Amino acid sequence: MSRRVVITAVAVVVAAIAAGGWLWLRRDEPRPASFHAERTSAFYSAIDTRRHDAAPLTLNEIFTPATQALGAMRLDSTRQLADCDEALWGTSATGCTQAIEATYKGSTVSGQFVIFNMGDGRAADALVSALDKDGFVRQDVVFEAARSRAQARAMGHYVTVSWVGGTASDRDLITALVALDGLGRVVQNRVVAAT
Repeated sequence: MSRRVVITAVAVVVAAIAAGGWLWLRRDEPRPASFHAERTSAFYSAIDTRRHDAAPLTLNEIFTPATQALGAMRLDSTRQLADCDEALWGTSATGCTQAIEATYKGSTVSGQFVIFNMGDGRAADALVSALDKDGFVRQDVVFEAARSRAQARAMGHYVTVSWVGGTASDRDLITALVALDGLGRVVQNRVVAAT
């Protein structure tokens, strides 16, 4: 057997082990029990591309004094990522220039919010589709994913993901999800500024 054949065989085995390990690890990544996805719409056409809305998002723009508490949850942490893929598993946010994350905690419900600054509406729609079937955001706050609810929205060149879980009733989880999703109003402010 030639040395080239042995090297090729070893490379194939290593690639198979890596792929198998990735799939094995991926199955442990949490997904929400209930998920709703929305594509962008004509309402966001003024900011369909980053060219029309070039200024990066800021933490202060999203997390105002009014958003320190959302119902029974209080803002626990925020962070900004230049590598958007750090916030994801099983998919990639191609063309994304920033991701901003926040976690909120309460006694019976907790949640997290992530907004991705994509290149355009097509890229935003593609990420929402991928979150529906290929992967999801990494869970940064502790709650049982099997009882959790989430939604992702493409809004022009942005994608927001809101995810809540906890021991609260289904009604309280829905209320918390609606409150968390309200952080996406920052995108409507960008639409107004662009028109």
